[in-house]
Amino acid sequence: MSLLPYALARPFLFGLDPEAAHELTLHSIAKLQHSPLTCLYSEPRVNDPFTLAGLQFPNRVGLAAGLDKNASCIDGLAAMGFGFVEVGTVTPRAQPGNPKPRMFRLPQANALINRLGFNNEGLDAFISNVQRAQFRRKAGASPMLLGLNIGKNASTPIERATDDYLTCLEGVYPHADYVTVNISSPNTQNLRSLQSDTALDALLGAVAERREQLAQQTGRRIPIFVKIAPDLDDTQIEVIATTLMRYGTDSQGQANNAFGVIATNTTLSREAVAGMEHATEAGGLSGAPVLAASNRVIRRLRACLGKGFPIIGVGGILSGEDAVSKIQSGANVVQIYTGLIYKGPALVREAAEAIKAAAPASH
Repeated sequence: MSLLPYALARPFLFGLDPEAAHELTLHSIAKLQHSPLTCLYSEPRVNDPFTLAGLQFPNRVGLAAGLDKNASCIDGLAAMGFGFVEVGTVTPRAQPGNPKPRMFRLPQANALINRLGFNNEGLDAFISNVQRAQFRRKAGASPMLLGLNIGKNASTPIERATDDYLTCLEGVYPHADYVTVNISSPNTQNLRSLQSDTALDALLGAVAERREQLAQQTGRRIPIFVKIAPDLDDTQIEVIATTLMRYGTDSQGQANNAFGVIATNTTLSREAVAGMEHATEAGGLSGAPVLAASNRVIRRLRACLGKGFPIIGVGGILSGEDAVSKIQSGANVVQIYTGLIYKGPALVREAAEAIKAAAPASH
C-alpha cells in the first residue's frame, strides 16, 4: 500500500489549477520513479493474467492515454499496480495544444472537461522517453504491457491525416506491445470524421499495410487498437464494427489478433452535468458521467463484433463496481484515467480485485 494516502494529497492538488496540478503530479512521478520514494504512491499489483489480442496482460486494469502524453512517467505509473499503461497521444511534430485554460474540474459529478488538443513534445522526444523506461527489465517474467497512442498534428489537413498516423506508427512500433490509433478526440478539428465508413476504411487499410511491412522488418506483429467516441448512434457503431471486422477477423469471421477497439474517449454531451460550474466549457467530458454512454457503446460493439473481438473499455470508472460493469457490458479489459484523479492509485487495485472476483479468467 502507498505510504501517502491519496486523501491527504487530494485537497492540496484540488486547490491548484487543474492543469497545474496535473503537471506537478507528473513532474513528481517522473522525479521519484527510479528512487525508493516510489513507495509513497505504489500499490501491489493484483495477479489476474488474461490473454487478449495475443498479449498476456498481468491483470485487466490499465491506464488510459492522455495522462502521460510524453511517456515520461512509465516506470512510476507501473508502480501503481496497472496491468498495462497507455501513453500519448503523440503526434509527429511537437505542438502546444489549445490555449489555456483548457482543463476544468466538476467535483460534484466526479468529472473533468478538457480541451488540451494533443499537446505533446513530438515523436522523437516520446520515443526517447519510452526507450528509457525500465519496467520490462525490472518485472521479470510478467511485465506490465505498454500501449502507445498515436494521433495527427492539428496543422495537418484532415485529408493528409493518414500520413501522420503512418509516421507515428513507424516510430513507435518497435517499442509497443500494442498501438492505439486515436480518431476520437473532440479537441482536434475534424478528427472524429475519421470514424466514418470510407475514411475509417482508408485509414485502417493503410495502417494494416504498413503494419505488415513493419512486422516483416521487426519480426513482431503487434495489435492495433482503434479508439472511438461515446457520441455514436447504433448505426455509426455498426459501421465501425463492420470496418473493424474487415481487418480484424479471418475468413471464418474469427478475431485474428490484428485489430481491436477502445471504447470510449470523452463525450461532448453535457446532459449529465447541466447547470454545474464549467459545464458549458468546450472540450471532452470524462469521469463518472461517461460510464453509461461508454457501456452502451461497448454493449453494441460486442453484439456486432461477436465474442472473440478485443474490446478495451474505458470511461467513468470510479469504483470496482464500475470496472465490473465494463466487463459485464462486453469489454475484455478496462482502463481508468479521471477516476485516478478523484480516487488515487488505490482505485487500480480496487478495480483489479473486483474484476478478478466477478469475472472468471479467460485465456
